[in-house]
Amino acid sequence: MLVVRILRGALKLRYLVLGGAIGGGVSLSKKYEDWKDGLPDMNWLKDAMPQGERWSQFSKNLLEVGAVVKNAIDIDPELKQLSEDKLSEWRSWFDSRLDDAIKAADYQGTQIVETKEDLTSKTTVAALGITTDESRKKFEKMQNQVETLQTEIMNVQIKYQKELEKMEKENRDLRTQYILLKTNKKSSAKKIKKSLIDMYSEVLDELSGYDTGYTMADHLPRVVVVGDQSSGKTSVLESIAKARIFPRGSGEMMTRAPVKVTLAEGPYHVAQFRDSEREYDLTKESDLADLRREVEFRMRASVRGGKTVSNEVISMTVKGPGLQRMVLVDLPGIISTMTVDMASDTKDSIHQMTKHYMSNPNAIILCIQDGSVDAERSNVTDLVMQCDPLGRRTIFVLTKVDLAEELADPERIRKILSGKLFPMKALGYYAVVTGRGRKDDSIEAIRQYEEDFFKNSKLFHRRGVIMPHQVTSRNLSMAVSDRFWKMVRETIEQQADAFKATRFNLETEWKNNFPRLRESGRDELFDKAKGEILDEVVTLSQISAKKWDDTLTTKLWEKLSNYVFENVYLPAAQSGSQNSFNTMVDIKLRQWAEQALPAKSVEAGWEALQQEFISLMDHSKKSQDHDGIFDQLKSAVVDEAIRRHSWEDKAIDMLRVIQLNTLEDRFVHDKAEWDQAVKFLETSVTAKLTQTEETLSQMFGPGQMKRLTHWQYLTQDQQKRRSVKNELDKILKNDSKHLPTLSYDELTTVRKNVQRENVDVDTDYIRQTWFPVYRKHFLHQALQRAKDCRKAYYLYTQQGAECEIACSDVVLFWRIQQVIKITGNALRQQVINREARRLDKEIKAVLDEFSEDDDKKAHLLTGKRVLLAEELIKVRQIQEKLEEFINSLNQEK
Repeated sequence: MLVVRILRGALKLRYLVLGGAIGGGVSLSKKYEDWKDGLPDMNWLKDAMPQGERWSQFSKNLLEVGAVVKNAIDIDPELKQLSEDKLSEWRSWFDSRLDDAIKAADYQGTQIVETKEDLTSKTTVAALGITTDESRKKFEKMQNQVETLQTEIMNVQIKYQKELEKMEKENRDLRTQYILLKTNKKSSAKKIKKSLIDMYSEVLDELSGYDTGYTMADHLPRVVVVGDQSSGKTSVLESIAKARIFPRGSGEMMTRAPVKVTLAEGPYHVAQFRDSEREYDLTKESDLADLRREVEFRMRASVRGGKTVSNEVISMTVKGPGLQRMVLVDLPGIISTMTVDMASDTKDSIHQMTKHYMSNPNAIILCIQDGSVDAERSNVTDLVMQCDPLGRRTIFVLTKVDLAEELADPERIRKILSGKLFPMKALGYYAVVTGRGRKDDSIEAIRQYEEDFFKNSKLFHRRGVIMPHQVTSRNLSMAVSDRFWKMVRETIEQQADAFKATRFNLETEWKNNFPRLRESGRDELFDKAKGEILDEVVTLSQISAKKWDDTLTTKLWEKLSNYVFENVYLPAAQSGSQNSFNTMVDIKLRQWAEQALPAKSVEAGWEALQQEFISLMDHSKKSQDHDGIFDQLKSAVVDEAIRRHSWEDKAIDMLRVIQLNTLEDRFVHDKAEWDQAVKFLETSVTAKLTQTEETLSQMFGPGQMKRLTHWQYLTQDQQKRRSVKNELDKILKNDSKHLPTLSYDELTTVRKNVQRENVDVDTDYIRQTWFPVYRKHFLHQALQRAKDCRKAYYLYTQQGAECEIACSDVVLFWRIQQVIKITGNALRQQVINREARRLDKEIKAVLDEFSEDDDKKAHLLTGKRVLLAEELIKVRQIQEKLEEFINSLNQEK
């Protein structure tokens, strides 16, 4: 029985050990799987990084492009190293954790010799895994490391993605360059030939900015589109351009400025403004919307000064398949009644603008008449008849014929289109349909509606009402284009000869007035002035340190002297004793250094910098090669740069610390410094005494000798002042150490004494007179003390503040002198190291702004020389472009 019990116990123990080991292993495996699932998903690397054929093709493309442009593209070494380091770190950490888990499993299997209770306890711990504090801490640490690693990998992914996008963009650009190089290999040296219409448009653009009194300026042909407001003239132009390029409104004035549209044939339907690089794809509705917004913005921006319309020309080019080559100018619609939101001169301004464009004898007038309203209500026909009474350059267009068919008699339409209803004459008469009044209709839909209408219209069924060649926008555009080029060929030679003659006259005038000067326009003059200004800025950095020290010292004392005398020296010196003098000086100097002194010092430094720079600019005016035409521009640039420039804020805090430390020193260290302080005191007091004597001279009038020699007389007030002064002098004579204020008894005595001389004054009058009189008396005493202290340095070093000779004012001015010296040195370093460079940047910024502002340049660079040069350059450019256009036109023939 004993053997059986022993065997049964051994078998039971074996089962317990085996079950605990298996349970611990399963639990540990489960925890490992949970921990593994908590790791970041690394499958994104397969999506983020190119794999297989994609990566091979990408690398091959890069190598091919690099061979063409000889410019290899390498991945950022820092990025590559960072990725490898992080991956290696993560792999090492994962391996170490895996080894720990394997060791833990092995450890559980070896514990088979322990007691039943210990074995059960440890098996439970192994199964739970995180019940103990140590296991919990390890698990939390593991989670933190996982989160940190996940964040770092995400950052690497983002950086890699950015680099990848950058490389792909560079790859696309390089491939584009490669294609261009390959296709243009044989013709790279050839000049791109401009189309005739583009060349002609450039001539008109040059003319639009040409302001002169010569009458041929606007005599080049162009098609002028005129009509009443809401007559459909803009829709006609859009139909000719085959794109809805203008903003639309219901009854509101939309065309506020002349819009010059150059139509040219091209493979793609695009539009572009003259002063912009952007091309608008007219086949995309988004680009069309952007184009319309830009046109509206430019129109509203051109209207200034409370006006409703503007004369500024908005120039744009429209190219597309099948477009007729011509230049059209769309003008604001003519109005008969003004609304309250319009300027008072709107109606007259539109009439004058329209007449100006139509009065050009070579302009083709496209007269737009609304067919849906009574012809008698039209305003445009009278204007057209005034400018072209014979109708030799007018083309009449009747719009909205679909509405006219319903409202008007066909016979009346026939009369309009045959030129028998209006007294106005024209080269041709056309009828068009500009749509069904829907904003969203495309040009294709409008033109299809127009063709369908004329095919089915009863106007065609009535014989002789409308001829086929008189209808549709297509026929109209062909007729206008033909007439335009016919006018160009007939008049262009004459206009070129006129500009050639104008150029000869201007060149002759220039040689007579400015024989030794080159014809320099505003842009060239501005660049020259810019170079001279920047040269002066460079010269500013070459000023010697001694010159800066002298200038800064002078400026600092100019800024500080009044405060030193009025708020520090005079109140302390009039306190009555040496101890109170020193105490009051210390208090006031510390308050001053903590509050106003640093800011005043920076102000003095800025004025010194400004003074030196202006001095350099003025010195350059004395040179022999100085050109006075730049003076106004240079002054404006310097003034604007100085107005913008401000001293660095941290300079005030730095100066405050330096000045407080300097003022803490109250002992003069050697005889040389003592002598300098005495001299500084004497100079300062003498200057203040001179100012006081000037005040007294104005108050009491000229002396007796000056009155006799210059025939001058005393005023009544000056006589009163002299009487009061005589009494005040007696008080000071009796008490040379008198306090700075008069007592009540003294005031009464002075007032009664002057009354005996029939002079009636009040106490305030006496005090006003006393102030400068006492000031002069005190300053004389201060000068005497300075002379006494000149040789008292060694006595001062032995006795200090208890010196028999009162020299506290010398010590005060020594302290002020030291502060000025230290402050001047600090400001000089700031000027040389920082402020001169910052001023240089401000000047360059101002010059850059001025260079982009034509109005500013015209205001600052003016005079007969500039105006004549500008006109000569402009005429020369126009004449050269005209000759180039004529040569190309003759070759086309």
